[in-house]
Amino acid sequence: MKRKIIPLCLTWLFVCAAAYGQDSQVKTVSPAVEERLATLRAMKVEGGAVTLVKHDDSPTLTSADGRVVKNLPPRTIVKLVLHPAQGSNINVEIWLPDPEKWNSRFLGVGNGGAAGNINPVNLAGPVAGGYAAATTDMGTAPNSDSGVGNREVWKDFGFRATHLMTVAAKRVVADFYGKGPEYSYFNGGSTGGQQGLQEAQRYPDDYDGIVAAVPAHCRTPLHAYFLWNDQILRKCPFTKSQYSNVIAAGNEYMAAREIPAVAGKFVSDPRCDAKDIEAVVALALQKDPTLTKEHAEALRKLFDGPKHAVTGERIFNGIPFGSSLDAAHGHLYLFRWVFGTDKKLDEIDFGADIDTYTAALAPYLNAENADLSAFEKRGGKLIMTLGTADSVVPYHASLDYYDRVVEHFGSQDKVESFMSFYLVPGMSHGPGPGINQLPNLLEAVRNWREKGTVPGVLQARRVVDGKTELEMPLYPYPAKTGWDAATSSFKQVKGPRGGVDRVAERFRPPAKE
Repeated sequence: MKRKIIPLCLTWLFVCAAAYGQDSQVKTVSPAVEERLATLRAMKVEGGAVTLVKHDDSPTLTSADGRVVKNLPPRTIVKLVLHPAQGSNINVEIWLPDPEKWNSRFLGVGNGGAAGNINPVNLAGPVAGGYAAATTDMGTAPNSDSGVGNREVWKDFGFRATHLMTVAAKRVVADFYGKGPEYSYFNGGSTGGQQGLQEAQRYPDDYDGIVAAVPAHCRTPLHAYFLWNDQILRKCPFTKSQYSNVIAAGNEYMAAREIPAVAGKFVSDPRCDAKDIEAVVALALQKDPTLTKEHAEALRKLFDGPKHAVTGERIFNGIPFGSSLDAAHGHLYLFRWVFGTDKKLDEIDFGADIDTYTAALAPYLNAENADLSAFEKRGGKLIMTLGTADSVVPYHASLDYYDRVVEHFGSQDKVESFMSFYLVPGMSHGPGPGINQLPNLLEAVRNWREKGTVPGVLQARRVVDGKTELEMPLYPYPAKTGWDAATSSFKQVKGPRGGVDRVAERFRPPAKE
């Protein structure tokens, strides 16, 4: 694909807020810093404008939801608005630590859900760590309905806003510090993971290293999964108790395949087949006599996932065993983008309507190109993670994407030289029943790119109320964490690749500008 060098749900890694407050204690700046501010204020932005340049010495920031960040270093805040096309309106915010505190690196920070706002709390940590950092509202302000019938917003949300943010921010960095960044990194989860993979695929020169956590990269099939689940659960609702018993059935059935430390608590490898689905449904009915035949049929469809009503082709996979059924629906704004606000969502069919929806959005939103050769050749490094108990962004599509990257390069060893994928046992899109703390992945990808230190095994933990309940090694897929009964210790075991139905290719059409 020719690259133009132009400029979901909330993950637990990145939290969005509609607005924010800031304690203002702006002090007089030095003549040298004031000169740098003047340079930024005079900067001309093609197809946009600088809307704010200020130096802030306030050590405290308070977000709209009441969270307080303390011990912030002095920083320069720059805001931009970009209009690459009529109907496009992209907001960007950039934080720059004072020159003596800058680590000579730039960090792009991902968003969550439908974006539509900028939360400066997400920039606080990076700037405290010495990074010049930037984030964007992805062009969807003031809310997700900004994309209704607006193809330019589709492009912005899909890929353009993140790239333009990166180009503009690097220019601001160069103008402010007198030089560009030595290395550039991107860190995002959920929608931010989609942003990261789009960057690696479409604009491989933008970043030296990328962390794509729980990436919503198979975007239009994922939202078809949300709709599929939504329609089923509206027709056949479950109580909270029934939801809990279904989760327990999945954990109990899969326990025989688990290591002792997690057996029955959560599912660390939820790959399954039709026989497993039938067994879990039967066990759920046995555990909860309030579940009916209608519930059983609903569960079969939920665990199997959406298929095309006419051709039977796989659109997406189903809800993983041991994960939340209740969290696996909603997020239906993409259908309003295509069909308008008057279309009843329960009337959207999985035949012609899904074809229309896919044709409209998939070429812009999906990050499914397995050809990462340009990113690899320039020395780029990529870490991707997905939780096995995540029903908001289930593991299937990311596992299959990694496998397709291996198929493209023809060698597992080749892919492991620049890309690592971790299936995190029991991690969900929120707290989850299993692992909830990983090492600093940004630091890991930075050490990989700059020092050649391959991430390899990660020490993962489950921490509750400040206490570590479980600590275990996490190996890059397809390896798995096993148990050595003789030594009562964890060990690495060879795991299988694949094991999930591949989303049909026509629901993953080629990307376009």
